[in-house]
Amino acid sequence: MIDLNINGQSVAVNAPEDMPLLWALRDIVGLTGTKFGCGIAQCGACTVHLDGQPVRSCVLPVGSIGKKAITTIEAVSQTPAGKSIQKAWLDVDVVQCGYCQSGQIMSAAALIQRTPNPSDADIDLAMSGNVCRCCTYSRIRAAIKQAATGKAEVLQSVVAMPARSAS
Repeated sequence: MIDLNINGQSVAVNAPEDMPLLWALRDIVGLTGTKFGCGIAQCGACTVHLDGQPVRSCVLPVGSIGKKAITTIEAVSQTPAGKSIQKAWLDVDVVQCGYCQSGQIMSAAALIQRTPNPSDADIDLAMSGNVCRCCTYSRIRAAIKQAATGKAEVLQSVVAMPARSAS
């Protein structure tokens, strides 16, 4: 048995020490908000917080965690940064297919927690390990800025112009 601190609760997990945290969360504990993406820590879909830092749970052995606190998407709203990011995500309508969103939100919440007013470069660096197949990167950036500033971000959109008649 491995004792883990998950979302503020002590949880005994019957798993081998080399089992990736993602499997323990999803298959043993039943927290399915954290998603499997690539399995090699490249896409960020499996991001959780370990003592407030974003980590890729698909490659993190449960035996290496020790007493560190694990926070998943199910509990990130209990932090001010997580709550503001989730609200902004909805306000800006970030979600497309939604598959990467829990990992995106976890990385964004960690960014806001350590850098309350991030620059574009801060956002690009913090979010560079999270892939969105729907390419909603401009909305993700807008949501992070809105969460940081509390001000609604205006997104530019491209509107097709009506065709002109040749005369």
